[in-house]
Amino acid sequence: MYRLCVLFGIICSSLCAQVDRGYIVEVGDKAPLFTAKTIDGQIIDIEKSIGKVIMLKFTASWCGVCMHEMPVIEKEVWQKHKDNEDFIMIALTKDTDKKPQREKEIKTIIEKTGVTYPIGIDYNSKIFNMFAEKKAGVTRSIIIDQNGDIAFLTRLFKQDEFDEMKNTINQLLSK
Repeated sequence: MYRLCVLFGIICSSLCAQVDRGYIVEVGDKAPLFTAKTIDGQIIDIEKSIGKVIMLKFTASWCGVCMHEMPVIEKEVWQKHKDNEDFIMIALTKDTDKKPQREKEIKTIIEKTGVTYPIGIDYNSKIFNMFAEKKAGVTRSIIIDQNGDIAFLTRLFKQDEFDEMKNTINQLLSK
């Protein structure tokens, strides 16, 4: 797809920006269904959440870009939409497998970033691997629309892409 965009000189920021970023899903695809548990025991079931806008954030305590981005998400997304019953957000820690490590991982993330949004555990990256290649980098946000379709994909933290993601969330919530 990227080659076609370049070949024909088409400007397509969101679509072409997702090519070669380690995703195995695309904007417009049905989001893979999964259930995740937050550190406080809350269950997030994507299938039961269809009808809401969902922001899924993959993170890790060892990821510098993640630690930079998470407070920005807290301030510019979570604080704005946390009381909206049509919005769900969850961050998932990648690669955690042993129980003591899981709790320590999440506590470290909260201490480093000060975030208050729900953080869950992606045991052995099973959920991550539904969206991205096994060896792909961790810093990712995925926006899922009310129909359960992927509406936006990010990789790393770039302000213009982050702003575009926020606009996508706002547009979806205004429907």
